[in-house]
Amino acid sequence: METLLNALLPEIILCSVACVLFLIGVSRNPAMRRFAGILALIAMVVVFLIQWITMHQTLQTPLVDDFGTVRIFNFAQFIKLLASGVGAMMVLLNMPTNMAATGSSASDFATETAEYFGLMLLSVAGLFLVASANDIILLFLGIELASIPTYIMVSISRPLPVAQEAGVKYFFLGAMSAAVMLFGFSYLYGVTGTTSLEQIARTFEHTASMSSEWSPSALTDWQLVAVLLLIAGFAFKMAVVPLHVYAGDVYQGAATPMTAFLAFVPKTAGFVALIKLMYAISGNAWAVPEPIVKLIWVLAALTMTVGNVLGLLQFNVKRVLAYSSVAHSGYMLVGVAALISTTDHSIQTEALAGVLFYLTAYGIMNTAAFGVLMLLPSRLNHPATSAETFEDLAGQGRKHVGLGLAMAVACFSLTGLPLTVGFFGKLYLIKPALHAGLTGLVIVLVINAAISAAYYLRIVAAMFLRPEPTHPAHGGVPHSMGLRLAHPTPVLAAVGLSIIGTLLFGIFFPATGNLIDRATKATLMEWQPNAVNTSQPQMPTASAR
Repeated sequence: METLLNALLPEIILCSVACVLFLIGVSRNPAMRRFAGILALIAMVVVFLIQWITMHQTLQTPLVDDFGTVRIFNFAQFIKLLASGVGAMMVLLNMPTNMAATGSSASDFATETAEYFGLMLLSVAGLFLVASANDIILLFLGIELASIPTYIMVSISRPLPVAQEAGVKYFFLGAMSAAVMLFGFSYLYGVTGTTSLEQIARTFEHTASMSSEWSPSALTDWQLVAVLLLIAGFAFKMAVVPLHVYAGDVYQGAATPMTAFLAFVPKTAGFVALIKLMYAISGNAWAVPEPIVKLIWVLAALTMTVGNVLGLLQFNVKRVLAYSSVAHSGYMLVGVAALISTTDHSIQTEALAGVLFYLTAYGIMNTAAFGVLMLLPSRLNHPATSAETFEDLAGQGRKHVGLGLAMAVACFSLTGLPLTVGFFGKLYLIKPALHAGLTGLVIVLVINAAISAAYYLRIVAAMFLRPEPTHPAHGGVPHSMGLRLAHPTPVLAAVGLSIIGTLLFGIFFPATGNLIDRATKATLMEWQPNAVNTSQPQMPTASAR
């Protein structure tokens, strides 16, 4: 029991504080609602510090509970550090700043402020469980714990019909994806006879070793069905084509800080689950059968292209960033494709480190973009009180230079321009893909990065080049009148931290090198049989088999 408590200490802290927040929610006192946000931030920072300390203690043996359902190794430690760091910035974005402590310039939780933060902590705890899971039952529970609170949070993020509609759509489509995923897990159990990911990996490893010359094991029909169903379930969480259709409506309908949360936590949970699945079905060797590689190749190409093309057609900035999020999932799938398409250990390590680096980069620069939107006012007389359309952004960069420059840095990084963390993120995905022979996929990635520049630069151009509209709004009030810039300190802090991170990891090369080194060490998976304390983890190779 002591081992289990040590292994799951961050999850226990978050869930315990979430329960306290649900109790605080009973109070109608604004001071208690304001305290709820502070308590959630303290919990996230404490967990981040715990993970920061443990990350500097590279594990030679995993933390394992008595039942074998949880195994904490360097991979899980990295994901938890990333999730808690970005999670702390998400709490800052959602911090109530109005007099009644019911929301901010971009959100309105009414009297459910404490419950909202409790659900946020539970969602992050779910992502932690996904990273720690060594059992498909716990993996499924972790994915759903990361997802189910977000269905509620979307609906209560602001009292608008569009938010309720977004919550309902997200819930029903999420329920469908959960059913498909659970169906896939049931087939995976049926073809292996175990729920342990470690034992499942050994089953596939044994199948591969039965061949005289080792090669990625061919899947039986039922094994292939299990893998396809699971990839489909994870694709919804990652907003991968064709299961991306909810993204535009849900991201637009939710309050802006909630949209930022949606773009990171469920997506990261989906990618972590996909990586674990690929490791298991490859028999601890990463390289999987050709049909799965081709599927990931096609999904990556389609997701990048569809996301960027749809982003070009949008007039709502939040919808632009929604389809941008779809495209970034496609970029990360390029790294996954490189990871599973080769038996070369060095390329595999490079590819997985690239995916982890890009997850970090996306979490940082995505927070900056949504934070700036929160700080800018809406010009139209619609219920939204913060910027959401290009009309809202027109001329704001000249009027509020600091926020304009912050949005420019975020957009340049999302595009992948040099001297930003986004540039190195794409670089660390392209290199292993080229080494793995995925030249065609790299060409698709580069073309899509160029396409994405069109709508990212459109955002920057609207802020600096477009004139402020002077014609009357729907309610007869001129657009240039009655605008008051929101200056909530927590949101400014989140934007400042994310901009510093975007530039620090793009300009200060020692910091960039340190982050990629940490990501490389994190490629050491939980049930790796011959783990060693190096930055180049030892994995089974074809010759060793």
